[in-house]
Amino acid sequence: MLYLVAFLLHCLPLAMGHYDICKSWVTTDDGPSWEFYACQPKAMRMKDYVTVKVDPPGITCGDPPERFCTHENPYLCSDECDASTPDLAHPPKLMFDKEDEGLVTYWQSVTWSRYPEPLLANITLFWNKSIELTDDIVVTFEYGRPTIMMLEKSLDNGRTWHPYQYYADDCMEAFGMPARRVRDLSSTSANRIICTEEYSRWVGSKKEKNVRLEVRDRFAIFAGQDFRNMDNLYTRLESAKGLKDFFTMTDLRMRLLRPALGGTYVQRENLYKYFYAVSNIEVTARCKCNLHANLCSFKEGTLQCECEHNTTGQDCGKCKKNFRTRSWRAGSYLPLPNGSPNAWAGTQDCECYGHSNRCSYIDFLNVVTCVSCKHNTRGQHCQHCRLGFYRNGSAELDDENVCIECNCNQIGSLHDRCNETGYCECREGAAGPKCDDCLPNYYWRQGCFPNVCDEELLICQNGGTCYQNQRCICPAGYKGVLCEQSKCDSDTKACNSASSTYLSLTTFLISALILQLRRLLDF
Repeated sequence: MLYLVAFLLHCLPLAMGHYDICKSWVTTDDGPSWEFYACQPKAMRMKDYVTVKVDPPGITCGDPPERFCTHENPYLCSDECDASTPDLAHPPKLMFDKEDEGLVTYWQSVTWSRYPEPLLANITLFWNKSIELTDDIVVTFEYGRPTIMMLEKSLDNGRTWHPYQYYADDCMEAFGMPARRVRDLSSTSANRIICTEEYSRWVGSKKEKNVRLEVRDRFAIFAGQDFRNMDNLYTRLESAKGLKDFFTMTDLRMRLLRPALGGTYVQRENLYKYFYAVSNIEVTARCKCNLHANLCSFKEGTLQCECEHNTTGQDCGKCKKNFRTRSWRAGSYLPLPNGSPNAWAGTQDCECYGHSNRCSYIDFLNVVTCVSCKHNTRGQHCQHCRLGFYRNGSAELDDENVCIECNCNQIGSLHDRCNETGYCECREGAAGPKCDDCLPNYYWRQGCFPNVCDEELLICQNGGTCYQNQRCICPAGYKGVLCEQSKCDSDTKACNSASSTYLSLTTFLISALILQLRRLLDF
């Protein structure tokens, strides 16, 4: 109890302390003004704002009704789960309800009647909002804790998942990992993913019900067991790579892989005593507001940071319009004790979408324009792409990859510019988005040239053959682009020479044939 009191008094990691206001009105020699500080909302019971999903379909007991036993009385199966009867139903919402004194309500799975097929269940909690843990996650099981399970988390609303902690009665057998305890981790391994056997061994269902993700023990590595060294914790959260993200999530998934066995092997003659039952899931956390808000409200079914420091968005993750003369940054715990808000308090109408951090006022035009736009952007607000680049349709204006290079083919295109869809302007005969292909009836030879011949319209004549659409190879006595012209038509001397040669050859062949016949007859 004293430990818990000390824990709360010393600001359950990041819960209170220096970061509880965002600004104050101060008077200086230059007059009154706002002084800004890093700030963050108070910790809350996140189960009051959660949406839960249990799968696979049909894993919740009661449809059809089913009887079940307990490990204390394994052969007295007098309990029943029936989804159609409120007093006997065990739906997922009972993991988060407010229980009357003396009456425990819980979600329950079907029994392991299909053994040896694994009894698997996933319980997914999602908030549609980034949250930061400030205390242990505590899951309370009725009728025994699972012998194998794991926690996973998502940072992108369930699109990807990452392991958070493994639990097993034998870590090496279940996950191929040695068993570890969080309290044995060091400052260099405080965000290590471990497997623990501490919550999976059978000790009797009425004694130990809770399974924990030990957040406080990981914070204590830096702040000390009495949480007096909070400055060191803040400093480490700011400087240690990946440490702050370790305690951040948008979704939490509990994968139940094998139920409580009662300290023995699976007894196949009575499978109705093996199931999962969860009566409560406690997640204590705060809205992640990037140290730019001290309030987080539940509006229209969603948690929303009430942003300060001229920031906006669900997580205060971007600058307000007209406040982008500096790129957005999260607030910082440093320097202590009040941190840095990284706020831009100006009102200059300078919207550069993060592609410039400087603006210039053009007096004779009475406009403010961004200076030295980066990321291949241009324009008054860095909202256009430079010549030779085009807009990436899948990227927001403040994305570093908003402009893509045209990459026009230097030979096939007229210039290196393209239109808004990335298509280059091609020379005659060239085709394709980058002008690196040819239209039909054209061939590529360091550029696109019209076909001289082909097998359809431009056919080589008089027995000529087409070579790679570039020229006709003509037989003796013919010439022209398509071998359409006889050599005799234009050169009588050459034609006579060819005819004389032809006659001489014919005479020679005939004489040779007669001579051969005479020899045969004489023989």
